[in-house]
Amino acid sequence: MNIFGLSAIVTGGASGLGKATATMLAEQGAKVTIFDMNEDAGSAAARGLGALYQRVDVSNEESVAAGLDAAQAAHGVARILVNCAGVAPAVKTVGKGNVPHPLDIFAKTLSVNLVGSFNMIALFSARLAAADEVEGERGVIVNTASVAAYDGQIGQAAYSASKGGVVGMTLPIARDLAQHKIRVMTIAPGIFLTPMLEAFPQNVQDALGAQVPHPSRLGRPAEYAQLVESIVRNPMLNGEVIRLDGAIRMAPR
Repeated sequence: MNIFGLSAIVTGGASGLGKATATMLAEQGAKVTIFDMNEDAGSAAARGLGALYQRVDVSNEESVAAGLDAAQAAHGVARILVNCAGVAPAVKTVGKGNVPHPLDIFAKTLSVNLVGSFNMIALFSARLAAADEVEGERGVIVNTASVAAYDGQIGQAAYSASKGGVVGMTLPIARDLAQHKIRVMTIAPGIFLTPMLEAFPQNVQDALGAQVPHPSRLGRPAEYAQLVESIVRNPMLNGEVIRLDGAIRMAPR
């Protein structure tokens, strides 16, 4: 699918992988809308790209519907959706002093990462299903999982569960949406230089990057965006999860 002129939505587009993806799509000529809860960062990112910003809680149906309304009014029916919004708490199942993992943190993580992704997919696809075809298809959805879906580390129970759910729903949703000619793919990134990691000292960043077999460094958000571009452009990529991780397999800690 040719990106130029298409309406695209990127959740979590104010920073990190989402911002890199929004940048790539804008550079390729897409009409981009950024969904993010961070109003300052989201507005700034949108201004820099000539994009639209909407404050959207992906886990809330009304919030997503309002954001989709605004995006469609400005850019027409969206044909590309990239789900990058997410949270990543680090909490052990049983912590110091034998304190159990707070259930609200576990539930919140699933609500944003898994339920939020599905909510976006369902509401986005319902609108797109009524649109005309373009180049033999209607649109493309790219979700963000994580290598933690397969080899989650200590303290990642909630995060791994949420990303494992994203992996698990990729194929059935792709099969559901095949009749509407909407493709669904998921990327499972390894260790990437996102704002969270940028806050770490350089020696910590270097140590994390050294764990990657090749290339032995942290992934760059632009490399995630490059894979999104390939997925959108290649019509045979559907119903699959691609690890983007330099062959890393995470140790327990």
